Amino acid sequence: PAAMMTTSSLSLPAIAASMRLPRACRRIIGLAGLSLALVLLQGCSAIKLAYNNLPDIGYWWIDSYIDMNDEQSPKVRDELIRLQQWHRSAEMPRVIELLQKLQRLAPADTSAEVVCGLFADIRNRTDAVVTQAEPAAVALAMSITPSQISHLEAKYAKNNAEWRSSWGKGGLAERRERRLKSSVERAEQFYGTLGERQLAALRASIERSDFDPQLSFAERIRRQQDLIQTLRRVGTEAPSPRPTAAQATTLLRGYLERSTTSPNPAYRAYMERATQDGCRTIALLHNATSPEQRERARQRLAAYERDARELAPQP
Repeated sequence: PAAMMTTSSLSLPAIAASMRLPRACRRIIGLAGLSLALVLLQGCSAIKLAYNNLPDIGYWWIDSYIDMNDEQSPKVRDELIRLQQWHRSAEMPRVIELLQKLQRLAPADTSAEVVCGLFADIRNRTDAVVTQAEPAAVALAMSITPSQISHLEAKYAKNNAEWRSSWGKGGLAERRERRLKSSVERAEQFYGTLGERQLAALRASIERSDFDPQLSFAERIRRQQDLIQTLRRVGTEAPSPRPTAAQATTLLRGYLERSTTSPNPAYRAYMERATQDGCRTIALLHNATSPEQRERARQRLAAYERDARELAPQP
């Protein structure tokens, strides 16, 4: 959740639709990121369609990173189906509760502390799915072959080139303009057209932030190399004696912890500042909206709740 706030772009109700898969879950252990997929898309009908097809979506996403073999594919498909079934019964009621909480908050002013608390709620939901998905993620990691690690490295190289194209080129003014455009698009999905006061709040936040693409890219590379080294220690090319499932679990938990809390103190401090700035920006933007805009946002959240109720198991 902290990583997604580096753009300082979310509005309070937009939290429900702007939750992105955490970076740590955008790897092999990304199997667990399905917890947030309910609110990954913007259209209400698209949400139900996407959620009902999550096993297929998750499968093709994972396959794009490691090119699964004939032995892995059916196991991963089965585990994704089980994970979705668990999420539908165990987590969907909690997603509904979160959406209700957001609806209650939408009409009133808020604070940075409240917004950060909401992100903590989201993190709790993510952690629950990570725990549930862990045995399947460990089993998959232990079956990773050297050729699949090479495939993963090539995928990372492609993604990194795209990242540099988006954030590594151009000057400060150009990067700020891209961030502002993205921020406005996300906010207007809930509030409707933003007024000058609201645009000024976003613009000021972006100009005030210390977004550092070089530091972010360095951490990105560190995490990728961390995962690759971890997979080499637990996969089929692991030196003898190969780790047990318990040992592999410990190694993958260590990787996930380092992805969530970087061992680089400079990056940790940077992310702490970004998190606080993101919470503050969301609060300022929301407090600058009109009663009509807040009602529009509340109605959007209510529509998400109706979808969630239809997706939850029926009594």
